[in-house]
Amino acid sequence: MDVKIDILTLFPQMFDVFNYSIIGRALRNNILSINTIDIREFTKDKHRKVDDYPYGGGAGMIMTVQPIVDCIKEVKTRNSGKVIYLGPRGKTFNQSIARELSRESELIFLCGHYEGIDERVYKYIDMEISIGDFVVTGGEMACIPIVDSICRMIPNVLSSKESYMEESFYNGLLEYPQYTRPECFQGNDVPEILLSGHHENIRRWKRAKSLIITRNKRPDLFKKISLSEEDKKLIKLYDENR
Repeated sequence: MDVKIDILTLFPQMFDVFNYSIIGRALRNNILSINTIDIREFTKDKHRKVDDYPYGGGAGMIMTVQPIVDCIKEVKTRNSGKVIYLGPRGKTFNQSIARELSRESELIFLCGHYEGIDERVYKYIDMEISIGDFVVTGGEMACIPIVDSICRMIPNVLSSKESYMEESFYNGLLEYPQYTRPECFQGNDVPEILLSGHHENIRRWKRAKSLIITRNKRPDLFKKISLSEEDKKLIKLYDENR
């Protein structure tokens, strides 16, 4: 499966991070492709400007409409995916959106900069995503974690399906505690149940701890969970603060 992602940006070099680790391996194995396109290459301004003062006044500069639209149109000739703008009006990104977008075979991300984009660009945008109610330097800073989150759920990017299915947020819960060697470190032991080899008991412990940690750390998430009768019993069994 070859998934194509094009990123429209003023700073292509910022996305070199994808050449490393898990995503870098997926790129080398041709499981997906991530291409950066410099919006500045499409400006018709002789000084290569891509920003200007806003009509009506206001602080800062705005990315101009012409280079962005021409860039989108050119990329659309080889990528039919949704155009996704990283901006403050968008729905806040979460695991559900990541899962939805990971099923797409082609995507286009538009990174804004300065004080935003000319309003007329929105005509060419299919979806807007925000990473939260705070300000970052540019859309690139939001695009990196979003693309990473999407890519790791594409088949064969990770070594096994379980690698992401048991991670925090995938099923609406925070992840259970995990341990590795040594078995005892400065008087702190690995829970005995994890050394037992009893797979069903281990599964029940992991489920219980995931539920309890989510309840304690993220009650907002816990409220959305529909607890089974087994879940309720497991919480009572393993809740150390009861």
